Amino acid sequence: MTRPTRPAPLRGLPLLEDLPDVNGRKVLVRVDFNVPLEDGADGVRLVSDDFRIRSALPTLYWLRDHGARVTACSHLGRPEGAPNPEWAMDPVRDRLAELCPGVALTENLRFDPGEKANDPSFVHQLVEGFDAYVNEAFGVAHRAHASVVGPPALLPSAAGRQVAREVEVLGGLLLDADRPFVAVVGGSKVGDKLGVLRALTRKVDALVVGGAMAFTFLAALGHEVGASIVDVELIEECRRLLHGPVPVILPADVVALEPGGVYGACAEGPRGDTKVLGRDIPDGWIGLDIGPESADAFAEVIGSAGTVLWNGPMGAFEDDRFASGTRRVAEAVAACRGFTVVGGGDSASALDHLGMADQVDFLSTGGGASLQFIEHGDLPGLAALRAASNAPGHPDARPA
Repeated sequence: MTRPTRPAPLRGLPLLEDLPDVNGRKVLVRVDFNVPLEDGADGVRLVSDDFRIRSALPTLYWLRDHGARVTACSHLGRPEGAPNPEWAMDPVRDRLAELCPGVALTENLRFDPGEKANDPSFVHQLVEGFDAYVNEAFGVAHRAHASVVGPPALLPSAAGRQVAREVEVLGGLLLDADRPFVAVVGGSKVGDKLGVLRALTRKVDALVVGGAMAFTFLAALGHEVGASIVDVELIEECRRLLHGPVPVILPADVVALEPGGVYGACAEGPRGDTKVLGRDIPDGWIGLDIGPESADAFAEVIGSAGTVLWNGPMGAFEDDRFASGTRRVAEAVAACRGFTVVGGGDSASALDHLGMADQVDFLSTGGGASLQFIEHGDLPGLAALRAASNAPGHPDARPA
């Protein structure tokens, strides 16, 4: 096979073309089929969103079309290292059989405690009988788990098509993004994204902060934030970011819920009055979305960008009363003429919910993995692939 010319972010990473001939060989593919399930009309559990399964299909098709006997493996849910019927792979296996007949799927990897513990004996058990390994699970490439970092030390290995594209796109943002480069970051807690926020301030031209995490920044500016979510111990860190090398754009107004109100998915249903407030929120009120003035300002910054990276919703978008900010940002990202990247997780769910998933240039399959890659420029799963015996530049790799 002819090896492709690689963009800079892919150098040293083995691709499918770097595998030995797979015709007639058994290939193990680590996928990320940790998909949402729902109960069907007959009580049988079904896959409710097959985006992650469809993302792996180009790799599975390539292997199958080149004569490989393909077995996929994945985790599902949080079974805590023991078999649990709730997290059996049967619904996923059924959907995979519809989309890619002939590809087998093992039982849930996390039924065995050796998976999360990266137990060498579990790695050997996993790869027994296989001739090659492919990592097509970018969403877990930041985890040093057995199925992610173990097989490349024992088998010729490669990054799948989606993993390679993730590295190419996200790596390209770090190396040579078109300017102005705008990052839009939301979600619940600053602590979950502090590292990536620091990293982004060294890369972007403007950092737009929404979602619940914005209230820690507003508190750092001395504003009253009522009952809104605040990482009190990180207020000083946010103050440093606000005085950092790039402008941090915060909401000028918010949509807040009155004291005692209920929001989101709850048995009793959402209730309580809402009000658009400025940056100071009265006691007991909780900010749950950016306001209309902020949404317009955020959209204006996004619209003028050469590159946009969006990760995290602007509010509690699962409640329609607090979805307008996320919707406005999604519309702005979709309309932006620059290169647009959405970093998986809740942002991807919001785009899908709004019917705009096909209107961005790249939709990442990794939430936490995308953020860690941007923060560190590498992930354990990628490092393991580059150390495989067939990786470009490895002493044992066959000549190009």
